[in-house]
Amino acid sequence: MIVGVDEAGRGPLAGPVVAAAVLLCKPRPSGLDDSKKLTAARRGELEATIKRRCQWAVGVVDVEDIDRLNIFGATMLAMTLAVDALCAKLGCDPLEVLVDGNMTPAGRRPEWRWNARAIVGGDAIEPCISAASIIAKEHRDRMMCAAAQQHAQYGWEKNKGYGTPDHLAALRAHGPTPLHRKSFAPVSQMVLL
Repeated sequence: MIVGVDEAGRGPLAGPVVAAAVLLCKPRPSGLDDSKKLTAARRGELEATIKRRCQWAVGVVDVEDIDRLNIFGATMLAMTLAVDALCAKLGCDPLEVLVDGNMTPAGRRPEWRWNARAIVGGDAIEPCISAASIIAKEHRDRMMCAAAQQHAQYGWEKNKGYGTPDHLAALRAHGPTPLHRKSFAPVSQMVLL
């Protein structure tokens, strides 16, 4: 049993960081790739297939914890939460966890208990990590679209909280919301003013 893990939302100025853990089914869904390389329509199709046929779970870390832990620590926590939730569903631990990137939560989160291997660019080369990247991105995108209904002026339904010119202009005009990461520049500079 090999589980893939990836996150979405490390770079935005607003919203949570989301990690997903996926145990692929056999045969695995075809067309898996890095979520950033797929169209929104294709990501949606693959997400539905993965959720229907494979085992998966997500871990979400909110803005307050991102500001408290820093984004790296929050990402490690989100990954830990995702794998723990998947293990609870499965009723057992995986043989190995493949993590996209150059570091794993091993030794960085006290709750992490699984054998893990970091794979740089893993979301493009390891199908289980590709599946996790799709689940994480789709989950976070939906959260940001929902948040955009309460904070329409920031354009989160389009920019998903990233620092686009329109988002930055809205931030200057309206100031930060409770969903903005106060530890991230330029939000941190506005909070200090």
